[in-house]
Amino acid sequence: MSDTNTAWVDLVSPSHPFFFKSLLDELPELNRNVTVRQKTETVGLADSAGFDYDILGRDFDNTFLRKVGIPLRTIQATLQAPDADISLSSRNAMCVLASKARGIPSIHFTDNDITAHVDGLHIEKLYNRFEAQATHNVVPAAFDTNELTRWGATSEQIHTYDGYKEDIYIANFEPDTTFQDQLPFNDYIVIRPEALGAAYVDTDQSIIPELLERATDEGLNVVYLPRGRDDEEYAEPFSSSGVYIPSETLDGLQLAWYSDGVLTGSGTMAREAACMGIPAVSFFPETPLSVDQEMINDGMIFHSRDSQAIVEFIDSQSTRDREADISRSEDVLSDVVATVNSIINSETTKNEL
Repeated sequence: MSDTNTAWVDLVSPSHPFFFKSLLDELPELNRNVTVRQKTETVGLADSAGFDYDILGRDFDNTFLRKVGIPLRTIQATLQAPDADISLSSRNAMCVLASKARGIPSIHFTDNDITAHVDGLHIEKLYNRFEAQATHNVVPAAFDTNELTRWGATSEQIHTYDGYKEDIYIANFEPDTTFQDQLPFNDYIVIRPEALGAAYVDTDQSIIPELLERATDEGLNVVYLPRGRDDEEYAEPFSSSGVYIPSETLDGLQLAWYSDGVLTGSGTMAREAACMGIPAVSFFPETPLSVDQEMINDGMIFHSRDSQAIVEFIDSQSTRDREADISRSEDVLSDVVATVNSIINSETTKNEL
């Protein structure tokens, strides 16, 4: 790889800062210009990951404004994105389309094939259609690639790897023995609510109130991570000594590692915990993604929306001392880095011809 290559790296969701930090640490010769969308904890985590960045656009709590915000930010990115030879993004049609408009090749990571399992998600289908416009899509082997090829992506543009996107940053995970000093208790579970209002969620009913009640009745301490869409009010009936909402952004991997289980209404945090061998529960309200289904079938994730069954599952898990075994994740990272290196070399060679 030439040491003059520069990547535009666009971080738009909380899982992105450490995902791309881990990847970029393995690509030291690649210069990078980083932009960050203001969305929940994304900016704070970009700081924690040590990125120098510019803010580019924001998310909205209001469902209508959130939908309008995506095309608005795409226009912003087209006009304001930094100069680069190639772009790197994850689950981010905004960056893909802006890259295409600016005439630079794009490498896009995704594991979301929800439209292969749930009918009627018209906005998600449109989003997949935009993501398929990426020059290259890098996806887990479990991903249903028909969700890209149906919109014009060719097999040569789709690169698969064995494992999960969470492996890419878990590969560099090191437990911080002082982490629990930030919490009011040592024994706890983590609960993150559903993304109600998201285009891929066809329900307005959260199980969080019942889940918090059952967990606290069982004497479980809870670190509760609201999404900032009025779901912090679910914790109001409970004492902060038992249901704790952090006032600052915490490292999600450290939080999972020292927990007795991670319970989430979406997928990322459950997959993170599962990849580290921590009890993981998904109460995602739709049919799970292919990557989640694979983990459920392999016994890595417990999937249910029955709060009693969830708490019973957590109670059944051992709280044994854990030793980090990230060798599988390290292999996944190595594989993905080799793929990205190959793509960058190929694309920059084209540009030089």
